[in-house]
Amino acid sequence: MEKKEPLRFSSISALHDMLQLPKPVHPLISLTDNTKIVNNTGYLHHPFFLEFYKISYKYSTTGRMGYGQGYYDFNDGGMIFTSPNQLLFTDDRAEYFGCTLLFHPDLIRHYPLEKTIKKYGFFSYDTNEALHLSDKEKKVVLGLFDNIEGELNTAIDDISQDVLVSYIEVLLNYSNRFYKRQFITRKVVNNDVLSKVEHALDTYFNDAQSLMNGLPSVEYLAGQVNLSPRYLSDMLRSLTGQNTQQLIHEKLIEKAKEKLSTTTLAVSEIAYELGFEHPQSFSKLFKAKTNLSPQEFRQAFN
Repeated sequence: MEKKEPLRFSSISALHDMLQLPKPVHPLISLTDNTKIVNNTGYLHHPFFLEFYKISYKYSTTGRMGYGQGYYDFNDGGMIFTSPNQLLFTDDRAEYFGCTLLFHPDLIRHYPLEKTIKKYGFFSYDTNEALHLSDKEKKVVLGLFDNIEGELNTAIDDISQDVLVSYIEVLLNYSNRFYKRQFITRKVVNNDVLSKVEHALDTYFNDAQSLMNGLPSVEYLAGQVNLSPRYLSDMLRSLTGQNTQQLIHEKLIEKAKEKLSTTTLAVSEIAYELGFEHPQSFSKLFKAKTNLSPQEFRQAFN
């Protein structure tokens, strides 16, 4: 099969034109019916990049949507959030219901949201980490979409952009709340992930060959449990109060204390065994985490 080069869309108008949708009433934001997107064109099987944000609520009985390297089945409904320049692809035989909000980075430029949007980690989640809404949450989200649609159908004035950006920020804050609820309600499953992460860390730190490659990375651990790095960190923070990097450091310090208290290895040797290229980096991290240098810890322990 011939590999298709990804399409790239720098404007919402260009995407609407390709999808055979009416021209957006505002050049920097649009809200569309998902059924019209899928039924209007055969291009959706093509991989593509958008240079703007995309927030979708969708459910489907016939197809899947791809994001990054995987697919997600939307039979039960879900919300996905994609930031600019993410690779997207869709099963063009699918029939989706729901709606999709598109907004260009220029819409939020010079607003506080331009900087704070980076804190919404779900824009970096994979498709299989979609937000599943309760019936009550669904009403909140669809109500906000209705408000945005109402504003877009109102004559544009010098307040329109302020109102639209405010609605988007409220939508993101609610989504953040709902994701935190999802982490809690899936605690049993998430605890299983935590156990797998801890096992992967133990295995890594007990394997001299692995440590020759350096310390385990957040990306490595995320790969071990088939989650995106940002989703894993946010999920672990909800369970333990620590993100993935902090858990790595916690396991590292635990292993370092074990070696300092049960062996006569020099601090530099322990640093190398734990995957550090420079012993000074190990000593600095150990001091930051314990308020003692490795040598001071060994002396206090003895």
